[in-house]
Amino acid sequence: MTQTEHPIIPMADNPTVHPWRRYVAIGDSFTEGIGDPETSSPGGHRGWADRVAEVLSQQAPDFAYANLAVRGKLIAQIVADQIEPALALKPDLITICAGGNDVIRPGTDPDVISAQFESAIARLSASGATIVVFTAIDTNFTPVFRGLRGKAAIYNENVRAIAETYDCIVADQWSLKSIQDQRFFDDDRLHLNALGHHEVARMVLRALNVPNDLQPMQPDPVPTRTWREARAVDLVWARSYFVPWVLRRLRHQSSGDNISAKRPEPLPVITLAPGQNAAASRGEQV
Repeated sequence: MTQTEHPIIPMADNPTVHPWRRYVAIGDSFTEGIGDPETSSPGGHRGWADRVAEVLSQQAPDFAYANLAVRGKLIAQIVADQIEPALALKPDLITICAGGNDVIRPGTDPDVISAQFESAIARLSASGATIVVFTAIDTNFTPVFRGLRGKAAIYNENVRAIAETYDCIVADQWSLKSIQDQRFFDDDRLHLNALGHHEVARMVLRALNVPNDLQPMQPDPVPTRTWREARAVDLVWARSYFVPWVLRRLRHQSSGDNISAKRPEPLPVITLAPGQNAAASRGEQV
């Protein structure tokens, strides 16, 4: 069996039912769902992991899902705070995306980050659960993070090697060309928006070999701006997002300080996507 293949258990009444009944997601803001606000979702955000859980729940009536991810966390914090709680929940499917906040920090070493990541994977793999790991996105499309492309590529190669060693499934964001477009990102230019999270969910389900009916979503056309208008937008971005990020670094603060996991226990998943239940109850199209 290769990394990109996973068995689908055949059943008499449903030939495509997957083998997972308890899914736990581990990570930072990417997995928490930041950039994809949804007031009816726990924590106020939905994200790709919730979308994956929604699909998996439709194929397993006894399915349960927990999400331990917290925004702003470095890999050492994820390892210290999330690995053992995740294992205690006895999952048979684990997704872990960690190290991105470390990679974007100046002066960090992708090999050191990878060593911390491998220690987490070694502990998780001992549980016998299916483990999904993520490569970082190719940042060549964005001027803000283009300079980190080489560093991210080194980290990705280490992640692939770790996945090979521990028989993990790789969710390959680096090759996900559809989201290498600023229209799939939130106004902060760091987190995916709803369109981006949707595309990542589709990619993860493909990696898991889980049939689904999620369709590609097209972003709005790029607005036409003059040079002066574009610079004005850049200035608003810098004041609203970049400067606060720098100030938090200087103060040794994190956006995740005093934030708790949005789904600390495995719970059933509402089959219908959050935010659509009221419309569906009125018989409207969703």
